[in-house]
Amino acid sequence: MKNKKPTIAIDMDGVLADIETQFIDWYHRDYGILISREDMLGKPEPEAFPDKDAVWRFVNTPGFFRTLPVMPNAVAVVKELMNDFDIYIVTAAMEFPLSLFEKYEWLQEHFPFISWKNIVMCGDKSVINTDYLIDDHCKNLDFCKGRAIMFSAAHNSNIDRHERVNTWDEVRALFNEVRNLTEHVV
Repeated sequence: MKNKKPTIAIDMDGVLADIETQFIDWYHRDYGILISREDMLGKPEPEAFPDKDAVWRFVNTPGFFRTLPVMPNAVAVVKELMNDFDIYIVTAAMEFPLSLFEKYEWLQEHFPFISWKNIVMCGDKSVINTDYLIDDHCKNLDFCKGRAIMFSAAHNSNIDRHERVNTWDEVRALFNEVRNLTEHVV
């Protein structure tokens, strides 16, 4: 009988996909004002921009989610993690219905090795029951049934109630430690 692998749920926006860069680029394109990541620190995304409605317009614009940049090293690290963990992509897509198909297409382009069976598009992530959850929002991590891991983003820079990783290289290092601890327990 094959041992079941531990499970990791990974958020898309702000974790796999660099939504902050997209907001900055689209705001600069539409308003001619360049906002820095430092300007965004500690603020919810809409409050980081002079026009507070811009973010809501962007996320409801066709093409926004389809063209998000990939976080550096995300593809390589997710591939590595799949050797020892069952990976699920979990995204709260229901809030922005236009995003459903765009997010699916985005995943097919950048993470084609993730099966459609391992993609969960939901409205409330508290139903997710994995061993680990990597997310950038406390509203998801606070209800995590497993080990909650906060992926750093400008909007969560002042929050310290969850274990934090800043990059996909740090995700790799964290799960290398998890593997080593698991191997020594056996």
